[in-house]
Amino acid sequence: MTHAGKVVAVTGASSGIGEATARRLAADGHRLLLGARRTDRLETLAKEITAAGGTAHYRRLDVTDAADVRSFVAAARERHGRLDVIVNNAGVMPLSPLDALKVDEWDRMIDVNVRGVLHGIAAALPVMRAQGGGHVVNIASVGAYEVSPTAAVYCATKFAVRAISEGLRQESAGDIRVTLVSPGVTESELADGISDAAAREAMKSYRAVALPAAAVADAIAYAVSQPAEVDVNELVVRPAASAQ
Repeated sequence: MTHAGKVVAVTGASSGIGEATARRLAADGHRLLLGARRTDRLETLAKEITAAGGTAHYRRLDVTDAADVRSFVAAARERHGRLDVIVNNAGVMPLSPLDALKVDEWDRMIDVNVRGVLHGIAAALPVMRAQGGGHVVNIASVGAYEVSPTAAVYCATKFAVRAISEGLRQESAGDIRVTLVSPGVTESELADGISDAAAREAMKSYRAVALPAAAVADAIAYAVSQPAEVDVNELVVRPAASAQ
């Protein structure tokens, strides 16, 4: 298959968009290293990909730990000799109004959604520079373009991912491709971490119309499949039946 066979590292690969992306990219012939904290799920996913004829290995990963992310990228390079793509997908979304003062949850979103992406970039960029090219795919959200009640901090983290992605694109001088993928409401476990009762209830109607995670994976696969001289910078993917 054209442009297949790349070495791809995916964070947050144990469920949702990360899992769907792993399945799609493996089906396209890419070699995967999957990272997340839930290794039981990663093991099952890697076995299923391998049984289907794909190539996937896994490693426990905490994206808030910069050293752990460096080790994750190093493992991909040691196994396959290079790293062509990193998909910075890991994210959390414990929504709440600001006056609920859930500071620990704010900190967690900043640590995973912003620092996690920066750690992925910091680990992958030297490898990609040394080998003469690579591709950074950052997963944001429609929350990178708009703010809604209870989502101020979450949206702030996604605005940050958008800014970081654009900055990296401008600094890359053509050797590193950068893609920002911003999904609308997508079927995933992301809302399961909402501890605020009102925000959790509001999410039920907000998420009534949702994309399958495979649709976002298809968008990522499209960007990854482009020839080296083509850089797909931003993709916003929403359910057709939703205004969100």
